[in-house]
Amino acid sequence: MRPATIGALAKATGVKVPTIRYYEEIGLMPEAERSAANRRLYGAAAFARLGFIRHARELGFDIEEIRGLIALSGDPEQPCAELDRIARDHLARIDSRLARLTRLRGEVARMVDACSHGRVGECRVLEVLSDHGECASEIH
Repeated sequence: MRPATIGALAKATGVKVPTIRYYEEIGLMPEAERSAANRRLYGAAAFARLGFIRHARELGFDIEEIRGLIALSGDPEQPCAELDRIARDHLARIDSRLARLTRLRGEVARMVDACSHGRVGECRVLEVLSDHGECASEIH
């Protein structure tokens, strides 16, 4: 594979140029080689690394988790306990968010179902939003 410009890398991976520069700035992406004209050039390793980062971000991993995953990937012979811990912690946060969203959905559905579709002054939606005590469950 011939080295590619940052624009080509962005187009191929779906990651915007400023985001690629940011990832370089914070050390998630290694600094790119430079052409004689001082343009960034990226090889296959950069495409693979950026693809990894993008996929991890799509799955909701935060920057520090990704940094840890990348660091751990540098030593393929070590046990994967730390990788498992990072993934399990992330899964626990997803489960927590899902539970909160389920409660949130139930509360909004209850609020909408209680609406008489009459006049604004009698609107159950506004009543519930104005008084947290009207909620059936704790959403936080």
